Amino acid sequence: MTGERRDLLQTGVLFVALAGLTGGLVFWWLGEDATATLVWRIGVVPVLLALLFEIVRSLLKGEVGLDIVAALSMSAALATGETLAAAVVAVMYAGGSFLESYAEGQARRAMHELLARVPRHATRHRNGGLEQVALDDVAPGDRLLIRQGDVVPVDGTVISETAFVDTSALTGESLPVRMAHGASAMSGSTNAGEAFDLLATRIARDSTYAGIVRLVEAAQQSKAPMSRLADRWSLGFLAVTVALAGATWWLTGDPIRAVAVLVVATPCPLILAVPVALVAGLSRAATYGVLIKGAKFLESMARIQTLVLDKTGTLTEGRPQIARIESKRGLTESELLRLAAALDQASQHPIAQALVAEARARALVLAVPTEISEFPGEGVSGMVDGREVVVGGDGFVSRHAGHPPGAHIATSAGSVLVAVAVDGHLAGYIHMADSLRTGAGRVLSALRRNGVQRILLATGDRRDVAEQVAASLKLDGLHADLTPDQKVLLVLSERKNGPVMMVGDGVNDAPALASADVGVAMGARGAAASVEAADVVLLVDHIDRLVPGLEIARGARRIALESVSVGIGLSLVGMVAASLGYLTPVQGALLQEAIDVAVILNALRVLRIVPVAPEEKPVSAEAGAT
Repeated sequence: MTGERRDLLQTGVLFVALAGLTGGLVFWWLGEDATATLVWRIGVVPVLLALLFEIVRSLLKGEVGLDIVAALSMSAALATGETLAAAVVAVMYAGGSFLESYAEGQARRAMHELLARVPRHATRHRNGGLEQVALDDVAPGDRLLIRQGDVVPVDGTVISETAFVDTSALTGESLPVRMAHGASAMSGSTNAGEAFDLLATRIARDSTYAGIVRLVEAAQQSKAPMSRLADRWSLGFLAVTVALAGATWWLTGDPIRAVAVLVVATPCPLILAVPVALVAGLSRAATYGVLIKGAKFLESMARIQTLVLDKTGTLTEGRPQIARIESKRGLTESELLRLAAALDQASQHPIAQALVAEARARALVLAVPTEISEFPGEGVSGMVDGREVVVGGDGFVSRHAGHPPGAHIATSAGSVLVAVAVDGHLAGYIHMADSLRTGAGRVLSALRRNGVQRILLATGDRRDVAEQVAASLKLDGLHADLTPDQKVLLVLSERKNGPVMMVGDGVNDAPALASADVGVAMGARGAAASVEAADVVLLVDHIDRLVPGLEIARGARRIALESVSVGIGLSLVGMVAASLGYLTPVQGALLQEAIDVAVILNALRVLRIVPVAPEEKPVSAEAGAT
């Protein structure tokens, strides 16, 4: 049955139950007791039939829940002539089901909005004009026009001078982001400024937004361990309810008291609070750029004790950046960078692209190089503004500039040295390094405040490189020179200390992500293998997103347990009071349904969780940012 048909049926059943209860009360007030009883019975029967249908369907799937108590209470009330109590239970049961569906719908609203934003068409440049094409017809290399207010249809590169985009639907970032020429734009973001041109780099089904939609759809079908635990608890509660009702009848000889016990337990907060709280948690986390693939992983996140972090792309930026520039022969740092970057426009090497991105970020004008010769793995030479330029490794450049390689340059662990020669003479050095992410230390401290007891660094890099990165961080362990299977063994060995979360972004991290209690992939556009193996995907490459994710997960679990504990406690008190004759069936029904409404409303508090950010997130993404 589709969600719309189910909602329609629940609405119809609730209407019939309300009409029966209200009509019966009118006739009872007029003194027509027999007619009132008949109307109440008519209002109860459709609800009871719908309930029996749900029970049979659940039993066929091997599920036993507290719907049975609702059916017993309504049947017993009708059999003992307590038709008003039966009508109240029918209304409250139908109302509770309707309210639960409404609450889950509200909790999923953010995810539904995400799905509703999927673009269907794109505007493509073709033969000097523009054409409207289906999204599936967009191919890498197509030049697309993104008008103001348009949703970016596919992943691509900004080829206009600048772009101003709203990424709030993907990342939770409230302020629009400025993107320079050459910056990567995620599909699903919205153009918040003037129209700009985008060079498509992926087809629609492989783009970020399509992947997010698939993950969201899968998450919506999940059922959390706490929900399954609630089902198991419901069996025990069912047994207690039936035993107490039976004992009350046997000891007092009063079937009305037994009916009162049954109606107080109809339905139990167990089957309402947990799914509502966890689904609300999924929705809330998504608004902060943390896509959790299922409610069971949300519940697992709330219990994490150990965090294992990959280095490259997780604690570090994952791409080379300029650490310092050492210029010679009267050249300024900017001029040295401009000449090197202009020549490197002809190379696809990551170091070359990093130099180009930095030069553009500094607003340097890059000339078009000529007479280019590239030597793979060594460097590139060519002409820039009439000057002969050579860029590459120190050994490669020394053969063109006549200086002894590495004679007076010391590089730190993990850094890369780029030498530059101009007109046959050494012109300087550019030191590149994969730098630590800004605010990484504050993020780790915030994670500890959220219950993480142990934080470990696990990397395949050399120990000296790892130690340099970890020097300013408070870690509980550092493991370097690891192969993928050694990362898996580390994750498995750490389970003795409690549930383990692994964070990574590369293909080599996929096995460890899959073996952890919760695997987290950095960025929805990371390696396909790591995103597939992960249980949680951070929609942008910012490790600080782990903090709101953990806060929301722990808050959702805490609120769910609070709702269950308080709800069941009050139900048990009401059942005992009913067995002692202090509550009539009608009073018991009203009391229990008030409890149910209260626990649902309490569970929806998850939607109001506001995580405390460890730092302010930057609001600009320059060229080359991911």
